Amino acid sequence: MLQNIGKRIRTLRTNKGIGLNSFAEKLDVSPGYLSNLETGKTDTIQLSLLERLQNEFYLLPIESQATDELDLRINHSRQQLSKLQQVDPEGVDYLLTTLENGIELLLKKN
Repeated sequence: MLQNIGKRIRTLRTNKGIGLNSFAEKLDVSPGYLSNLETGKTDTIQLSLLERLQNEFYLLPIESQATDELDLRINHSRQQLSKLQQVDPEGVDYLLTTLENGIELLLKKN
């Protein structure tokens, strides 16, 4: 399980453009520990760290179907949209409509 979380952490961290050292500092862990967590070389994680990671990246629940970067990003976006839906349903509708129209436009172009 930690190996899947680690891969997901690394993907989401790099997608946000956050360096390993700065993210480790933000999480108050050593860069070596974070690297080991991301590569599945450690088999322990403190609950408090898991909570901080959840708050940053919405890691859980881990979707077993998410096997590549696109799946991870879509799942993460879906989770964010669900949270946003509670406070700004019109904003969610705008974002989804823009995404759908953009996809259709790009598909027609190719």
